[in-house]
Amino acid sequence: MAIYFYKINDDYGSFSNFSPHGFELEGSFWRTSEHYFQAKKFIGTEYEEEIRRSDSPMEAAKKGRDRSKPLRKDWENVKDDVMRKAVLTKFTVHKDLQQLLLSTGDQEIIEKTSNDYYWGCGKDGSGKNMLGIILMEVREQLRETV
Repeated sequence: MAIYFYKINDDYGSFSNFSPHGFELEGSFWRTSEHYFQAKKFIGTEYEEEIRRSDSPMEAAKKGRDRSKPLRKDWENVKDDVMRKAVLTKFTVHKDLQQLLLSTGDQEIIEKTSNDYYWGCGKDGSGKNMLGIILMEVREQLRETV
């Protein structure tokens, strides 16, 4: 049986990048993994810091998706690793989330979103589910260190 997540108030909502579980990384505090991920699209610019300071993950996401600002040139090559770093840090820092993730055993973890075919499963389930894949990779890494 697969574990589906999307809304932060659901049973596994803390798997969402919008969940309010902040962390220190690279010398800054990030309110959510969404803040970190979106900001890193604009690394080394003032826009990176503006996104980091966003009041909510939705605001960070909107700013990060603003294509009037130039994305870093290597974004497509590094985005998965940026996400991996954020997710690993979040689940390392927050021991309660770490236990929840480990409690999923070997179940498949799927971000159930209808509009994202890369990070989630998409409306018809054919999406890549990259966030779910990264969560399962992090789960495996945590097993080796706990």
